[in-house]
Amino acid sequence: MKNVKCPNCKKSVDWATTSTRPFCSEQCKNHDLGKWANEEYRVPVEEQDGGLVSESGQENKKERKD
Repeated sequence: MKNVKCPNCKKSVDWATTSTRPFCSEQCKNHDLGKWANEEYRVPVEEQDGGLVSESGQENKKERKD
């Protein structure tokens, strides 16, 4: 069985048997969800030529008001 570390508390987790993977528990899973909800995690973007480009290279056009 493959063991991974919980992204929240770093406890070792058996990937095959845990239902909350990659987290070790519901508590760690909900803690991570709370961080997303509070905008503690963000996906970095760069503005280029009037549009936003994420690190993945996908472009989102912004409307320009001239």
